Amino acid sequence: MTASSASMGEQPIFSTKAHVFHIDPKTKRSWIPASSQAVSVSFFYDSSRNLYRIISVEGTKAVINSTITPNMTFTKTSQKFGQWSDIRANTVYGLGFGSEPDLNKFIEKFQEVKEATRLAAQKAGNNGVAAVRPPEGGEAGGGDPTALHGGGSPKHQQAAAKASLPQTTAEAQLRYENDRLKLALAQSSANAKKWEVELQTLKNNNGRLTCALQESTANVEEWKRQLQALKEENATIRGRMLDLEAGSAPDAQELRRELAALRSRAELLDRENKQKDKELEALKRKLEDQTPGKADERLKALLSENEALKSAAQRLQDQLCATQGRQAAWEQLAQRIAHRLHDLRDLQHELAALLSAS
Repeated sequence: MTASSASMGEQPIFSTKAHVFHIDPKTKRSWIPASSQAVSVSFFYDSSRNLYRIISVEGTKAVINSTITPNMTFTKTSQKFGQWSDIRANTVYGLGFGSEPDLNKFIEKFQEVKEATRLAAQKAGNNGVAAVRPPEGGEAGGGDPTALHGGGSPKHQQAAAKASLPQTTAEAQLRYENDRLKLALAQSSANAKKWEVELQTLKNNNGRLTCALQESTANVEEWKRQLQALKEENATIRGRMLDLEAGSAPDAQELRRELAALRSRAELLDRENKQKDKELEALKRKLEDQTPGKADERLKALLSENEALKSAAQRLQDQLCATQGRQAAWEQLAQRIAHRLHDLRDLQHELAALLSAS
């Protein structure tokens, strides 16, 4: 063994910081934190055994001691999290990184070391030589494999190399795939429950929005009927005002002012009615376009529209109350006009009597 290969066992080939997790050995569906904080996770080359290891230590506790084999696969499950299964340690390791680039660098180094291990195992299977060289670009270079014992035939050397493997490739792959399937099943079940809850929430929100829309539509229709009644009453009072223009100038001017104010109010209510119709149409279109696929965005928009609709309906209700108050004032004014007309008729009769007497 050369000096360079010996030094490789002392210095890490690659190091990074990450939070370490172990799979729950009972359920195989949840993670158990193995480190209290982000710790150093390093690749080492064991020159005495010609193996690569991933080692992480927190204090005096080794939270990771995993020997890399050609069958291992590192799976990236999110932007900052990845995992791999170690059959020899009978566990699944998980690493949470501070950023996605750190995770990607770790994956690259994992693949690089795994490929070096695979090539060495393949070479050992072909030549009966157990040799593992570090990947190029590491902090130290790989050395020669352990020396062959002399006197043996090639067949004997191949048999000895194969016997040194702890288990067959097929068995290791099956156990690894089994662990991966368990994790995938757990994640799929959790996602299914999550989407089921979100779908039910969306249905409930759609039901509430539909009821609010129907209620707002009914309120607007009632407001339209009342507005039409006010317009008709306005036309009636306008006709009476024309009858009084030649007789009582002060009363006519007061009536004009009140009529102008009522006309302005009616126009304002009419404009708000049109705006309300537009809001209702927009709400109907959004409600028709509501689909579970865009639940979050559309639900927020519909809730906002619903709040605005309720506010607008409340304003219309307040305006309607004010208009009804105006209606009472108009009724009082109409009574006053009726009394004036009665007084005018009496004056006309008295004037006619005086003219006849003279």
